[in-house]
Amino acid sequence: MIDLGQFVGYEYKQHKPVSWNQRDLILYAVGVGAKKDDLPLVYDKNWAPLPTYPVVLPFKGDSQELNSYLDLKAQGEQPAGFPELDVKRIVHGSQSIEVLKDLPAASGPGWKIKTKISAFHENKSGVILEKESLLLDANDIPYARLLSAEFYVGASINGMKFSKSISTAPQAKPIPTERQPNWVISDKTTSEQAIAYRLSGDYNPLHIDPEVGVQSGFNDVILHGLSTFGFAACAVIKATGNNDHRSLAFFGVRFTSPVNPGDALETSIWVIGSSRDGTTELTFFTKDLDTGKVVLGNGIAFVRGKDISRL
Repeated sequence: MIDLGQFVGYEYKQHKPVSWNQRDLILYAVGVGAKKDDLPLVYDKNWAPLPTYPVVLPFKGDSQELNSYLDLKAQGEQPAGFPELDVKRIVHGSQSIEVLKDLPAASGPGWKIKTKISAFHENKSGVILEKESLLLDANDIPYARLLSAEFYVGASINGMKFSKSISTAPQAKPIPTERQPNWVISDKTTSEQAIAYRLSGDYNPLHIDPEVGVQSGFNDVILHGLSTFGFAACAVIKATGNNDHRSLAFFGVRFTSPVNPGDALETSIWVIGSSRDGTTELTFFTKDLDTGKVVLGNGIAFVRGKDISRL
């Protein structure tokens, strides 16, 4: 019997060095659906980066080269006595980002990600490991807070239900089904969407090699969940922030179904109300119009700017 609670709160001693330049930020925008009309995202005139970019940094690190996804997941520090889990069985369960400061166009030296284990769960379906990370500059000033959950499908450690958490992301309010959404934003991925997104640092072969896609139970490759995440963030910024990329204060989702490159997406957004810090709380979901399935559920966002809470 392993005491799983001992790992909750563990802070990794090895901070992950990260870096980027303006080209990386523009490439990320293309990977999450920037079109020819989105010049503020892809043209260095009147340009601003998407605030969700930090979610790729745990994959990219400080390298400009390709990396091995499986080696990336298998390597690294673990607490003493940590159970062995099969990295080939990882499914990205949820992701959120709290934007603390605007990103510079280029990181410069000394930036890093500091991570701790924030929750550990075991149930009959598998094991869920949640992590909380801070993106810090060379002076340890935080720019973003990331919260993610990895689901190890079918994993069993003690064979008993267990759950312990010390911090969690804000949870989405229920969809107000008694009224129509305030906004519905449609977009379309391309057949090459995963090819573009992987260049931001996530080189999982599931998203490029059709044989791996079939071996994993799909008909072909699937789009990165974090690319769909970016599409939805762009939809929220477009609808509620008047395309001001600095309007997004918090954004989080649960990944519920894969997207095939080339599929059309539709994000439905509801205003929930004002928050104490002056932001407006939203709830949303994103649907794949080709499969009819909800691909991002439990969507929650907080946006800055004009008061839209009375809409």
